[in-house]
Amino acid sequence: MPKHGKKYRNAVAEIDRSRLYGLEEALEHVLRAKYANFNESVDIAVRLGVDPRHADQMVRSSVLLPHGTGKEVRVLVFAKGEKESEALKAGADYAGSDELIARIKEGWLEFDKTVATPDMMGEVGKIGRILGPRNLMPNAKLGTVTFDIERVVGEIKKGKVDFKVDKAGVVHAPMGKTSFSHEQLVENIIAFIDRIIQLKPSSSKGVYLKGISISSTMGPGIKVDPLQVRSLIKAA
Repeated sequence: MPKHGKKYRNAVAEIDRSRLYGLEEALEHVLRAKYANFNESVDIAVRLGVDPRHADQMVRSSVLLPHGTGKEVRVLVFAKGEKESEALKAGADYAGSDELIARIKEGWLEFDKTVATPDMMGEVGKIGRILGPRNLMPNAKLGTVTFDIERVVGEIKKGKVDFKVDKAGVVHAPMGKTSFSHEQLVENIIAFIDRIIQLKPSSSKGVYLKGISISSTMGPGIKVDPLQVRSLIKAA
């Protein structure tokens, strides 16, 4: 197994790995233990009581975090005519149709999110093998195949996060940066978990929120008490 550095080991030494922390205390540990010389992300992992092998237990959606993620997101919009102009006015970094598809076929991928108007999906589908494996394909379930370009681009720029449960039943997502205030991170996490709870499949039996862990990019994971987070959501 790879050996961790002294700073990481010191951070781990401050944590009781057998304990479930309240959200506020867990965040205090995350922010106190940061040691990298860059603005680390604060990430969350939520283990769900679902079996993603069954289509009716797939948890996938998006949520607009109250304080965003702290990351500048480059948005590309596949659209023509008025919708292309609307996209650029809304803050999209790139907008167009055939010329953008041609560039992507040649290997250009200098963007983080894509949106498409429904009439463009026939052409966008031709580069699905390029975009799909990189999670860059516009998706109607995530609201990124739409004629409401102004709203969707605005939400992405403000910090809309897409998420999808993996094969192990875990959802991963960024919740902000270590430069965020304690309150901003708490509000982002509550909004995210609340959305996860809303999406509980009716076929999911037993405990749904089985585990929550938060960490900075370079730091150790800290276990959070799911019941305490639920109580914070109810009180919000």
